Amino acid sequence: MAEMIGPRLYSCCNCRNQIALHDDVISKSFQGRNGRAFLFSHAMNIVIGPKEDRQLMTGLHTVADVYCCDCHEVLGWKYERAYEVAQKYKEGKFILEKSKIVKENW
Repeated sequence: MAEMIGPRLYSCCNCRNQIALHDDVISKSFQGRNGRAFLFSHAMNIVIGPKEDRQLMTGLHTVADVYCCDCHEVLGWKYERAYEVAQKYKEGKFILEKSKIVKENW
């Protein structure tokens, strides 16, 4: 009988706290502060910092940094508001930097 394996996850690179489900990846072609990043529809076990306007590659956005709730590692950010119509699809979504997360149950 095959072993039961849980869902594929991404965890904090620092403390292995579960952060996001692989099924919630929208895109793997985003750019973070330190290289490649993934866009997720949901994230868990995080703390969301204060909102601030930030000029990103795709224009001005209101974002809030996202931290691991256990070790407080900065993992990426949450898009709170996009000022350009073409970028509105990002609102409420999360950027998690590839260098800050690790795969679990793959």
